[in-house]
Amino acid sequence: MDLVYRPRRLRRTAPIRGLVRETELSPRQLIYPLFVTEGKSVRDHIDSMPGQFRLSTDELVRECEELYALGVGAVNLFGYSEEKDELATKSYDSDGLVQRAIRTIKSAVPDLCVQTDVALDPYTTHGHDGLVIDGEIVNDESVEVLCKMALSHAEAGADWIAPSDMMDGRIGAIRNALDVQGFSQVGILAYSAKYASSFYGPFRGALQSAPKSGNKKTYQMDPANIREALKEIALDLEEGADVVMIKPALCYLDVISRVREAFDAPVAAYNVSGEYAMVVAAAEKGWVDRDSAMMEMLLSIRRAGADMILTYFAKDAAALLRADYGSFR
Repeated sequence: MDLVYRPRRLRRTAPIRGLVRETELSPRQLIYPLFVTEGKSVRDHIDSMPGQFRLSTDELVRECEELYALGVGAVNLFGYSEEKDELATKSYDSDGLVQRAIRTIKSAVPDLCVQTDVALDPYTTHGHDGLVIDGEIVNDESVEVLCKMALSHAEAGADWIAPSDMMDGRIGAIRNALDVQGFSQVGILAYSAKYASSFYGPFRGALQSAPKSGNKKTYQMDPANIREALKEIALDLEEGADVVMIKPALCYLDVISRVREAFDAPVAAYNVSGEYAMVVAAAEKGWVDRDSAMMEMLLSIRRAGADMILTYFAKDAAALLRADYGSFR
């Protein structure tokens, strides 16, 4: 009798499916981006990102305590300054919003990994990630300010610095600046392959950081390119990046996969605001099940090869995972 193989035998029950599951998702692999704002007892709803908020530092602490209890791996802080100028001087103010938030979180939840965004767009009048001089987004002058910003975050107690600006050479410059000032223990999560994507719109609404003129295509990557991404990642690793990131995630799963195969380094992916908003909007219309779509999306990013995921779904996904498997701490 000819042997008939029946793959459905391995799908027959939930326990059997669990035994042969190839990709696992855990709260510890999730990083929650958080938006910081001035004030007290502030939970300002972000219209472009339903379910997300701008949080004052006291509310931020409450959120971080909940996230830590759920086992979420880290938070990534995004701030701004009400006082903007051409040179982004408030980005490295030791008493700035993000710097104060870092100190408050580390005091209240010392074991939570705190990461911080390093880019100049929330601090400049023009809204670009680097300085604009004589109509040009300049590189080396921008890197000097980024180093000051990174140092101010390290001094406040950040565990990881996450430069998202895409200026050339900034990883090496920041690594050197941190080491010289005694912060060799602070890690760098490099936005290495950050594409000029249409999926950032809701985020820019959250920070009111859209460029006032032009676009970001001279420093963010062309969505058509993958070999360039591999080159960018190789350069960042040579310069001292501890973790490399691909952003966005869903339209770039092939890039995540290629990077995973090519480099023996931790790989992060950013499940960005537009990807989040699509699921939320479709769920509100009743077109998809929010939780199922969320988990399928995150699993696809893990399956492609990401070791960690920045996602606005981190808290909800962690709660679901904990309900299924119990405490992760």
